[in-house]
Amino acid sequence: MAKRLNVYIVDDSAMQADIARSLLEKAGHTVVTYQSGADALAHLPAASRLPDCILMDVMMPGLDGYELCRRLRAMEALAATKLVMMSTKAYPFDRARAFSIGADGYFVKPLQPATFVGELERLVADTLVMTFWGVRGTLPVSRADTVRYGGNTSCVSLSFPDGRLFIFDAGTGIKALSDALLAAKRTRIEGKILITHPHWDHINAIPFFAPFYIQGNQFEICGPAHGDITVRELVAEQMHGVFFPVTVHEFAASISYRDLSEGSFEIGGVTVRTMLLNHPGNCLGYRLEHRGRSICYITDNELFSADSEFYSEEYVERLADFVRASDVLITDCTYTDEEYARRIRWGHSSASQVAELGARARPKALYLVHHDPDQSDAAVDAKVAHIRDRLGTSATVLAPAQLAEFEL
Repeated sequence: MAKRLNVYIVDDSAMQADIARSLLEKAGHTVVTYQSGADALAHLPAASRLPDCILMDVMMPGLDGYELCRRLRAMEALAATKLVMMSTKAYPFDRARAFSIGADGYFVKPLQPATFVGELERLVADTLVMTFWGVRGTLPVSRADTVRYGGNTSCVSLSFPDGRLFIFDAGTGIKALSDALLAAKRTRIEGKILITHPHWDHINAIPFFAPFYIQGNQFEICGPAHGDITVRELVAEQMHGVFFPVTVHEFAASISYRDLSEGSFEIGGVTVRTMLLNHPGNCLGYRLEHRGRSICYITDNELFSADSEFYSEEYVERLADFVRASDVLITDCTYTDEEYARRIRWGHSSASQVAELGARARPKALYLVHHDPDQSDAAVDAKVAHIRDRLGTSATVLAPAQLAEFEL
């Protein structure tokens, strides 16, 4: 069970307050309600236990939710308290205003009984949810011996408790993410898509991402330009009428594009560092850092074996520094050692090379992705076992299955 929360609700509507109270108390949380901002402010200094969360309506007479939020955020004693707005106003302007004055979250009324409490619990705990939608490389596969890990190509999502959505790559896995967003009836989605590089298995399902065709959604597609070819041109070209029947002009969502190079950027309120990887063309690895947590996404990437004429100690050590001590390292582990011997300079790494990187960088969790399409689930198991034997208990080593979900 989630931590038992102490929640204050400030809402001039007794009916709306009772709905929120009922849902929270049913989940085991303690709730105190006030019908005005002034009443809540008067009682807060005398509270024997500070609230974990204060839920406040936006439209209240006298002291409205925005002004209440501004005053509460200025109180040093409430620095650790999550301030959350709730309103029938579903407009992007009002949501943006709430966050600009210090709100941590924004719920649109009517509250959704099936999801409200869980979303609030994750918001208070500041829980990030990472989901793997595609873990294969090169080609999607559909065989009986690949069912356990799944057959979709590269796509991983990172959901923030305030609703922000980051997506790494747009292989066929993004279609499964699209289906999940539609099933959850998500609207007004604000997303960032971080493309590693424009090889087909990392972008070929962009045309099938349904939220792009829904007005009100906002997405920024970020990735490396290739010479004078921008990210926008790379996306548009694969949807050119010669190759695909629907062009980017059919997108109804607000879509912007951002060319990235190697460096450090602020994207969607998150610090994102990038590093050029050892792969044909421009390919970026990503490191996201958020409130003491770090997630690295490193694919496609060839490390080479130490006895190879192409091996670069300088590059391997620089990459190790880039991903060092991360909470999660998601990394290319395309080949077994035997397979790699026949595929040198194809731009991908072997199990032993990944084990060496893990030994140097010491991530807390090492997640293996981009499995060769010819590999069975048993072959993926063997790669995991090989790396676990090498690293021992120094890191959690997993090959996440398609649809696997992790909380950070």
